Amino acid sequence: MEMSNAADPNFHTLDLTDAQAVTDWCQQNRPNGVIHTAALSKPNHCEQEPELSYRVNVTASETLTTLCRDYQIPLVFTSTDQVFDGKAAPYDESSTPNPINVYGRHKWTAEQRIREIYPAVTICRLPLLYGPSSSYSTCFVQDFLGRLKMGQSLSLFEDEYRTPAYVDDVAAGLLLALEHPGTLLHLGGLDRLSRYEFGLKMAEIFGFDSCLLESCRQADVTMAAPRPADVSVNSQRAMDLGNCPRSIEEGLRAMQE
Repeated sequence: MEMSNAADPNFHTLDLTDAQAVTDWCQQNRPNGVIHTAALSKPNHCEQEPELSYRVNVTASETLTTLCRDYQIPLVFTSTDQVFDGKAAPYDESSTPNPINVYGRHKWTAEQRIREIYPAVTICRLPLLYGPSSSYSTCFVQDFLGRLKMGQSLSLFEDEYRTPAYVDDVAAGLLLALEHPGTLLHLGGLDRLSRYEFGLKMAEIFGFDSCLLESCRQADVTMAAPRPADVSVNSQRAMDLGNCPRSIEEGLRAMQE
């Protein structure tokens, strides 16, 4: 069902797994462009509910892509660094995906399906994102900071590497992607670091005692979904087009401000 937000008449909520609702919305609104960021994106959740993951991450994306093709609406689809197995980082756009969890497999399937449906789609693979909370959502950093403020210890993986990106930089990259139909882009940040190293940077910039941070390894924690060890990405192609990701220090200081 589509609903308007009283505070913002241009804001709508839409169940993307309801094909008729998506069709009706598209016919009524005829957007100038679509940036498709909706996903079931928690790997453990996808592993535990693979049918729901497929409906949201693959089938719904196929429906939206077909409508964008039919109405010739520019489309950007957001995928993930989890399409890689973590054994040959850093990954650029020429690297061959080999996902090891349900979330990654479904996103890789969606990439292939929507490219077949609408060759003009632009696909952007996103890394771990961080940034300030909004009225719609928070990110993992808010949880980390909340626990540190209460003096609670925080265990973070020392053997899981990513290229985290500040959310505003990724938003700018997605808008840029609309101008480059048919492209595949990685929108990672500048720095490759483990979750533990990210935590140390966060503690330093926000003024928390780094002794509250403890390093652990993936093997120490039982998780529903296997996690690739290193899915750091090379995002030079997007930077050559004009995207300007900031460093971890710059991004965390922007959050602090």
